[in-house]
Amino acid sequence: MKTHLASLPAPFYSKLLLTVLILSSAVLSLAQTSPKTWTSDNGNGTFTNPLFYDEFSDPDLIRVGDNYYLTGTTMHAMPGLPVLQSKDLVNWKFVCYVVDKLDFGPAYRLENGKDIYGQGVWAPSFRYHNGKFYIFFNVNGQTAQLYTATNPAGPWTHTAMKKSFHDLSVLFDDDGKVYVVWGYDELKIAELTEDLTDIKLGTEQVIVPKSSGAGEGSHFYKINGKYYITNTNYDPLCYQVCLRSDKPTGPYEINVMSAEESFGVGTGWQHKDLRTGPPFTLIAPKPNYVGSIPLHQGGIVQTQSGEWWGWSMMDHNSTGRLTSLSPVTWQNGWPYFGLPGNLTRSPATWIKPNTGFSTAPAAPYERSDDFSGSKLKPIWQWNHVPKEGKWSLSAKKGYLRLSSLPAKDFWTARNSLTQRAVGPESTATTELETKNLKMGDQAGLALLNLPYAWLGVNRNGNQTELKQYDQQSGKVLTAKINTSHVWLRVHCNFDTEKALFSYSTDGKTFKQIGDTTIMVFQLRTFQGVRFALFNYNTAGVEGGSVDFNNFTVEEPRSRGLTRPIPYGKLITLTSLADSTVLVNWKNFVRPASMGSPFTKGNVSQFRVLDRGNGRVALQSVTDGGFVVVKGMGGMAEVRIEKEEKGIASLFQWQDMLRGDLMLMSLATHRYLFADPNQGSLSSADSPGTRPDRKDGSCFKWNLAGD
Repeated sequence: MKTHLASLPAPFYSKLLLTVLILSSAVLSLAQTSPKTWTSDNGNGTFTNPLFYDEFSDPDLIRVGDNYYLTGTTMHAMPGLPVLQSKDLVNWKFVCYVVDKLDFGPAYRLENGKDIYGQGVWAPSFRYHNGKFYIFFNVNGQTAQLYTATNPAGPWTHTAMKKSFHDLSVLFDDDGKVYVVWGYDELKIAELTEDLTDIKLGTEQVIVPKSSGAGEGSHFYKINGKYYITNTNYDPLCYQVCLRSDKPTGPYEINVMSAEESFGVGTGWQHKDLRTGPPFTLIAPKPNYVGSIPLHQGGIVQTQSGEWWGWSMMDHNSTGRLTSLSPVTWQNGWPYFGLPGNLTRSPATWIKPNTGFSTAPAAPYERSDDFSGSKLKPIWQWNHVPKEGKWSLSAKKGYLRLSSLPAKDFWTARNSLTQRAVGPESTATTELETKNLKMGDQAGLALLNLPYAWLGVNRNGNQTELKQYDQQSGKVLTAKINTSHVWLRVHCNFDTEKALFSYSTDGKTFKQIGDTTIMVFQLRTFQGVRFALFNYNTAGVEGGSVDFNNFTVEEPRSRGLTRPIPYGKLITLTSLADSTVLVNWKNFVRPASMGSPFTKGNVSQFRVLDRGNGRVALQSVTDGGFVVVKGMGGMAEVRIEKEEKGIASLFQWQDMLRGDLMLMSLATHRYLFADPNQGSLSSADSPGTRPDRKDGSCFKWNLAGD
């Protein structure tokens, strides 16, 4: 039985709130000083999406006992197919890469002018059955592949299947049968043979005909005797559906389970046509269009406590496909992403799952590397299969050495070492020693994307020069340097999708070089922007080498709480839609234009009171009353009352990562709303914000005093 704080005796309530305030402040302080990379855990009992602010696409997740395991698509990057482990579904640690090298010929090695950009390892199905872990996945031009292990850390045993299955998902049924579902628009099912390498003759059949509302990216489950398939559509917009049947072979009903949730992000720069260019024809950002961003491809899992949670990816512009976590509500036998009263919409910030375990805020990877280890850190992946003997961590202790191989350009360069760029904002810096470069060598720091851009050192005769190249503009900029020791840097803002390169000869003072680089979402590589260290030779020979002393990544916005919640402080709330401010007007909450008679005095000031787990009560300074949501939270149902009213007085603080916030009413699971330019009374019935954040549910908060 759950007891609400507001129902406790006043003295106990006050002491408990003081204790919660002290503990939450301490935990939040600890979280703010923990490793400075994106961490979804806010340290106050809540988490903020995405789980990782770098690419983790086509996720699949399972629970085995008290552990959760996660894997996803890695395409042409090697090693590939990571396994992550968690106790709480929010904080994850790296376990291993399942695939060390996927090599089916020259294209996998960037040889003979061939490549597998946007191919390789994709759409894995992660399963556990009778003490064994299974990962099935697709490879373009090959049959599906299967890896098995008794320990998620490996070793993993590889088996090639005999057929290819688009976006397959596997179900081990209670009766010993093993099913595979696959396809786009038209979904098929078949039984697998005992060795799981082929389908049983005569078992393949269509379970969902074309144009019935199904999509791709299936995840197949049996829950309480019924069969469920979660599935995604991307045309014309991304959304997720669920299929349900009494039998694995159908017939299936189809129901929308997640739609329109973009967390207030609109589409950024995109390609119009990848077949022509450079320069490419680019489509400018559409600030109020969601496109493929909303939560779509993913599945569901039940915790030890009985809670259900869903995960899915979103095509988050040039950062790539990000994975997010959502509470799941069951209604009439259907699972929905979201909370009662606001189904299909997921909160950006919510209470961490109840798994019975509490884990400190953490991230699965260390992004910076001083190259002092005997192995590369797990964050690193090669662009295609590398050529051994042409890179080393031991040739010069504490350095990464890349020896150049012939290539016509950066796109075709072998042995480029990459890691996923991280949002919402990050700066990568690397230190190079270039004295061993030879004629035609070009080495440096790049943004691997299409279009790509890089900053490097070029050896031209006896001259060493700095060179910056942007594939989209075709511009080449050079600068003379009189040193073999140089620092290269790139700053990326994934909110604006703009990047800037700079360099230094002393490691302290950096000088910008080149114009702003536009970072673009594209489906050629099926990856987001990647930082890359490279060295290739344009003279058609194997050249010299370059030594990277270190690589650092700095993230100025690495927390879901970009600013601490101002507990105990006075704030004002200003609408992003029309710049009105919320005021106490005759014990109603309403928006009013600054300078109007309705804003005189302190009527726009509210004290933020900590109620634990990132939840707040708002107390009007005017009369000491509390903001209370009445009834269904419609217009005129956000009132000011003398006393707190439990859940009706609570709001979940939702930091929107750009200096603004939304306030979710715990009574309606919808958001505080002020209809723009209408002079109306406020409500608490907004399902969520639009990408432009000017719908009336997003507010900028400012301190007004203590």
